[in-house]
Amino acid sequence: MSVSTERHGDPVEEYVAGLDAALRGPVRAKARLVAEMRDGLGDTVAALVHEGVPYERAVHRAVEEFGEVGELAESCQRELTVAQARHTARVVALTAPFLVACWYLVNRAGHAQDGALPRAAHFVAVQLASVAGGAVLLAGVALAATGAFARWLPDLRRLPVAVAWTGTTASAAMAVATLALAGASVLAEEWVLTAVACALAAASHAVVAGSARACRACALK
Repeated sequence: MSVSTERHGDPVEEYVAGLDAALRGPVRAKARLVAEMRDGLGDTVAALVHEGVPYERAVHRAVEEFGEVGELAESCQRELTVAQARHTARVVALTAPFLVACWYLVNRAGHAQDGALPRAAHFVAVQLASVAGGAVLLAGVALAATGAFARWLPDLRRLPVAVAWTGTTASAAMAVATLALAGASVLAEEWVLTAVACALAAASHAVVAGSARACRACALK
């Protein structure tokens, strides 16, 4: 950008800061989008100044061309919401299978003698593995719908909401698995395997919960 925007109270930076504050989405995607808007606005101002338009007037005309922050943010937010939905779907698709791994570890661990708690944990793990399978399937559909098949699916407004609640459901399943496996590890004969399964479920919950929360925030914005 040939026109300096380092001065205090620069209108370009104020405009960009307002846009940045109005947007929600994946950090990298948001930063890239905001940088593109900054460069575009700055280049427009620079071109006008080069034509002899005073700087303040050039900024005013550039902002008029780009539109008010709220108008531009609405357009940019749609792009970021889809990006966040894809990110959350990818996280679910990569993380939910850990619930299946937890089931496998619990199955290997066995039970304490006549222990009701480990048997219950085993039952819960099996059910949650089914939830994980469903979540992975829905996540795969979401990735396809926002990727290769997006051109044939013009209305994607509800998809981010569906992805957000899929992630939330998967996250809740992981939280339940963590509690069940924590209890099972106390009485399981091979408690180390069960403890590892518990740690996997807890880590998966933390990753998915954060992404699902971000996706809900974008979808409802």
